[in-house]
Amino acid sequence: MFKLPPISLYIHIPWCLKKCGYCDFYSYVSKSAIPEKKYIEHLLKDLEKDLSLINERKINTIFIGGGTPSLLKNSSIENLLKEIKKRTNISNKTEITIESNPTTLEYKRFLNYKKSGINRFSIGIQTFNSDLLKKIERTYNKEEAILAIEEISKINKNFNLDIMYGLPNQSLNDVLLDLKYAVKHNPTHISWYQLTIEPNTLFYVKKLNLPNENMIFKMLIQGDKFLKKSGYKKYEISSYSKINYECQHNLNYWNFGDYIGIGCSAHGKITQKNGDIIRTVKNKNLNDFINGKYLKYKNIILKKERPFEYFMNTFRLYKPVLKKQFQERTNIDPIYIKEKIKKAIEKGYIKDKIDFWNTTNKGKIFLNSLLKIFLD
Repeated sequence: MFKLPPISLYIHIPWCLKKCGYCDFYSYVSKSAIPEKKYIEHLLKDLEKDLSLINERKINTIFIGGGTPSLLKNSSIENLLKEIKKRTNISNKTEITIESNPTTLEYKRFLNYKKSGINRFSIGIQTFNSDLLKKIERTYNKEEAILAIEEISKINKNFNLDIMYGLPNQSLNDVLLDLKYAVKHNPTHISWYQLTIEPNTLFYVKKLNLPNENMIFKMLIQGDKFLKKSGYKKYEISSYSKINYECQHNLNYWNFGDYIGIGCSAHGKITQKNGDIIRTVKNKNLNDFINGKYLKYKNIILKKERPFEYFMNTFRLYKPVLKKQFQERTNIDPIYIKEKIKKAIEKGYIKDKIDFWNTTNKGKIFLNSLLKIFLD
């Protein structure tokens, strides 16, 4: 039976001090004063337009990402959240996350951000190796990274550390040392993922001495083993958490929940009462956005596209994929994908049970091959 899924709010803040060579997220390098007040004014107007699509559903989580949202003044974040609370149905227990980098400018603002209502912080460490930080063009060093973590651990128990592996000239020992530093500071969550070089990034045309596939596999196996031994549960392909500290915002994405996306280049997915699923993409151009041109395009996700989109998210999770949830979130009877499920079983990617599907170890390793089966 079809029913409306939970809904989250994503807010994109597009400014950065420097564009990292591997980053393919939409961002502006800030060379002058950021027009914070005007941008927030238009974020709220963008939100108001999308609220008409959500049928007065409660906002379950908020994620402020970028770019580097922690470049914004304390007063800007406080005002943004205060105005969002006036316009939406959220509770005091709503998970509200902000992304930040470990630079002095940013971590000095952590306490005031918490006073504004933020209750989860995500810090982009990437590595504790100062030489490797230079190679991936980050703007801080190991000492600053550690200071930022020490600062956040005094202020807020619930925080995530972003760590990468597969960096230029990185050794297996470097990877394990990074994870040891991370675990030592007792974060509630660690996002640990491989550096990938996308075509629209600066690093794509740069010669990088990246570890080979065999070394990447060793890093993955030994790093995964270390994190689990250290008390972190792997609940998604690149996410590890202490018990009851999974990122609720990301879990909503991975369970094919709905989300409003506001701000330059933000994406949204909003299910309607009639079963239609609307995809929204916001304008990338900052000048256009702050002149009121928010929406780049809006379309309906076709029935033939929904199984792929659903599994692209849910197969990332280390848990059974419920057939009942598939029908609730896609408005499609599982019979519709019977032949594709059969093919995935024959390939050894999934197992079919009465009430759910389970990805095998092979299915997780060859996730892209598994997902291709569901492409129309």
